[in-house]
Amino acid sequence: MKVLSINAGSSSLKFRLFMMPEEFVLCSGVFERIGLDNSFLTIIIDNEKKCKDIAVKCHEDVVNILIQELINFRVINNINEIEAIGHRVVHGGDKYSNAVVIDDNVLNNVMEISYLAPLHNPVNIIGIRAFNKVLPNVKAVAVFDTAFHQTMEETAYIYPVPYEWYKEYGVRKYGFHGTSHKYIARQISEILNNQNLKIISCHLGNGGSLCAIKNGVSVDTTMGFTPLAGIAMGTRAGDIDPSIIPFIMSQTGMNIEQILDVLNKKSGLLGISGISSDMRDIEEGIEKQNKRCKLAYSIYIRKIVSFISSYNTLLGGADVICFTAGIGENSIGVRKDIIDMLQPLGIYLDEEKNNIRGEQTLISNNNSKIKCYIIPTNEELMIAKETYELMM
Repeated sequence: MKVLSINAGSSSLKFRLFMMPEEFVLCSGVFERIGLDNSFLTIIIDNEKKCKDIAVKCHEDVVNILIQELINFRVINNINEIEAIGHRVVHGGDKYSNAVVIDDNVLNNVMEISYLAPLHNPVNIIGIRAFNKVLPNVKAVAVFDTAFHQTMEETAYIYPVPYEWYKEYGVRKYGFHGTSHKYIARQISEILNNQNLKIISCHLGNGGSLCAIKNGVSVDTTMGFTPLAGIAMGTRAGDIDPSIIPFIMSQTGMNIEQILDVLNKKSGLLGISGISSDMRDIEEGIEKQNKRCKLAYSIYIRKIVSFISSYNTLLGGADVICFTAGIGENSIGVRKDIIDMLQPLGIYLDEEKNNIRGEQTLISNNNSKIKCYIIPTNEELMIAKETYELMM
């Protein structure tokens, strides 16, 4: 079965076509600058990258061009070969704990909870509708970033604020990166041949979150009502004292929208270092003895270690810690410094094994009480897997 994984943004659309259940990637790519000047397509087939300038005014144009390009490159012979489409949808609220086949009721529900993800859900719906219009006979599935975390108990997702805020306005922890954390849980369970593991999954990219997983389900996660909560990230502040917000408003005259923009886009590694949100730039700054880069890095590591320690206690002793996403998979130094700080828990690094980027491998030594792994994430494959499973 050929399954198309789709991640639609406001001005971009990422795609990957899989042969399932073999999990073979037939092609992948991205349309960028949709509706803007100088829009273009990057497509990868047989490990060969091709870039094309293509005028696309809307997502429906993207779908039509994508299908034609797949035929032109002989990835498919006709549209009937695409049997299912899996769409990433950011927010499912507390309505969806699993992927679902999309119908009008699902679309209405996703739109109703768009107030929880106003920058993402409406765009996800635009992408879904564009594919439905061009490929009306192809089954479509919604895979929600929040779904994996719906197994959390009330003690994990209810905030210590007036309970009416939850009942009347839906204020609770939802968590994000669920598709990635679910993929990691499945992968490490297969590697260790154990479906009852206690896992701490560390999705460390420009955005980042940790997840405590027990017997394959989410117990707790660091992101909350929005992706702004949790660890310090590339540009996001993570957890802070909320009283800072009205204080800075009174001192600067900024309004709430401006403050939230700063906390989401100008904080974290970027805000502290004053140089970059990219960990590679931070590490380069440290080599040049930049004090603010050192500070940003140290805060980042400390926040992650704090959550790992907390989740280890919550799980009653983790079996395995997994590092994934851009920083988790590729930063040798970040992994080393995190694990070195965890030595009081009996966690020890094998520095030779850790000297690797982007490959699935064990990086803890034989004396470590908790195994540590690099597990490259694959959210597109997880979307395809969940879509395929619903089709069978």
